[in-house]
Amino acid sequence: MTVLVLGGYGAVGRRIVDMLRADGVAAVSVGRDPARADRAVDLHDHSAYEEALNGVGVVVNASGSEDAELARISAGRDIPFVDISATSSYTQALNAVRGPVLLGVGIAPGLSGILVREAISENSTGVDVAIGLGAGEQHGAAATEWTYGLLGARFDDPDGSSVKNFTAGKKFDFPAESGYRRFASLRADFADQHRLTEELAIPVRTYLRLDSRLMTVGLAALTRMPWLSRFTPSVMPGGDRWAILARDHAGRQAWATGREQSVATAVIGAWSARALLEGRIAISAPTWLHSAVSLRDLSEELQAAGITTSPGASGI
Repeated sequence: MTVLVLGGYGAVGRRIVDMLRADGVAAVSVGRDPARADRAVDLHDHSAYEEALNGVGVVVNASGSEDAELARISAGRDIPFVDISATSSYTQALNAVRGPVLLGVGIAPGLSGILVREAISENSTGVDVAIGLGAGEQHGAAATEWTYGLLGARFDDPDGSSVKNFTAGKKFDFPAESGYRRFASLRADFADQHRLTEELAIPVRTYLRLDSRLMTVGLAALTRMPWLSRFTPSVMPGGDRWAILARDHAGRQAWATGREQSVATAVIGAWSARALLEGRIAISAPTWLHSAVSLRDLSEELQAAGITTSPGASGI
């Protein structure tokens, strides 16, 4: 069966296509540009999209399009829809789809939720998640748009209060392997923190920082004046190393770090598509990656991609 990769020539999508093909899986890239896509489809044309599903076993959405109707069409034909989800409102719409949808397939959401489940203790009162991203990596248009889309916006904290993105700084000690120096991370509306808070019945709060202190301070400034984002440079100072730390309030923690977040997201996306095709993941309703997959499941692929995890985590 074929894996249809929406946005298959983008920063993440092209890597997913390459990884699947390297493993002998038939992967077809989809996009509007016939010069770059294997199959030219305008995703706004739902009838054309439905026609493209003929003979397809799994769909991976790496396009950045947040159109829940694409998932409904796919799931309505019992074709699993894998989404590299980020926006909270979009994941809420995906949660309402009837049929097989795998949400939060990437590093955050995705690996971040898996690490929370690794870090949580028996009598936990809460978990903090710190996500560090390399300011100098070329993340792609969708990732940049998502980050700037958070500017000035608010979201609900587990205690019921309203939090503005890129405020309420907190310091975390990232693993030495990440190379991250200690300075404040900022609250950010990553969708899985809401889902995990609901599932675990404890507060899960996510914080974001960049590897550059200057650029992190810049995010805090931009959230007060979002209009300034139009003047930000396309190339940022910083590196390409990312890190995720999940820390239980009792002190237990789990972490992962590597280079190029788009590569890590592609690794997890390609693995998920293969696992669905091969029946190693079986879903019939919207399911979050952290509920279906453990760190042990991903260990071989993460190691091969140069991703380091905390010692002892799921036997890695």
